[in-house]
Amino acid sequence: MKHIIVFRLSAMGDVAMTVPVITALVQQFEDVEVTVVSRPFFRPFFEHLPRVHFFAVDVQGRHKGFLGLWRLYRELSKLKPDGFADFHNVLRSKIVRIFFCLSGIRTAYTDKGRAEKKALTRAENKVFKPLKTMVQRHCDTLSAFGFQVQLNNIILPQPKVLSAKIQNITGVKIKKWIGIAPFAQYKTKVYPEDLMREVIRKLALDDHYQLFLLGGGTEETELLNQMQQKLDNVIVVAGKLTLEEEMALISNFDLMLSMDSGNAHIAAMLGVKVLTLWGHTHPYAGFLPFNQSFDNTLTADRTRYPKIPTSVYGNKQVEGYEEVMRTISTDAVVEKIKDLSK
Repeated sequence: MKHIIVFRLSAMGDVAMTVPVITALVQQFEDVEVTVVSRPFFRPFFEHLPRVHFFAVDVQGRHKGFLGLWRLYRELSKLKPDGFADFHNVLRSKIVRIFFCLSGIRTAYTDKGRAEKKALTRAENKVFKPLKTMVQRHCDTLSAFGFQVQLNNIILPQPKVLSAKIQNITGVKIKKWIGIAPFAQYKTKVYPEDLMREVIRKLALDDHYQLFLLGGGTEETELLNQMQQKLDNVIVVAGKLTLEEEMALISNFDLMLSMDSGNAHIAAMLGVKVLTLWGHTHPYAGFLPFNQSFDNTLTADRTRYPKIPTSVYGNKQVEGYEEVMRTISTDAVVEKIKDLSK
């Protein structure tokens, strides 16, 4: 098989988790080409990879609805793929997958382990054990085509040379650069604002660190400006860079502090060490960032809150669990950052 289509839409972190898998594929099978089908915003994730092409889906326009998916299939079939790898495995991708299957093209899909995740997140009779990561599940999907992809020897990107625009914001790197991404899609995954302010203040007292605060949108930018607390070695990056420029900056970080969110997976795919904080969700669900160990996580106290994880994505608020992340002390976060960034 020479040409594989990889289909993955969804959120930023989900798409970022496909990057190490596709990186390993093209590095270990030099005669393979890949076409990634995803949302236009994520194109920069794949631009550094050889023999990887990008097909932007217009889910609100020409590819909307059943007829739009038929149109998408027809457009993709003109690329003459040998296989269709469905990394998404939802209704939209299943429809396109069926079209390819009926046309005689080999297909495979990612088993998301929904039954195992349900057992992990249910309140009663919880089966609390680490599940296979999504990155490994995508590798399993490729194995259906005969590609035994190995993740332990891939070459990750080197830090990017920063443009003059970025350096006007960051200055020259003479300290340890720590990125801090304090937001997530759901509040159940966000470290309390007052505690995050304290983490930033404590880190800023150490002149060995330069801190960069990341986020998106007007509301998050305003909050980051407040968290900056007029500290000289804290810079708010939100709203100042494109995604591609922000990725170049992240690639130069010595460490990223993130919630269970997309920024953790972006940093990981760029080869940056990541410390993640977990509230209602848990790294056992399979979303531990690529190439990071469980030692690079701080989780809420399950002795006090035994129903954790309450959901896979953090979209379920359990009564009485509103303050679970306060069981992660600011001192624990700061000490972990200092340890990991040595």
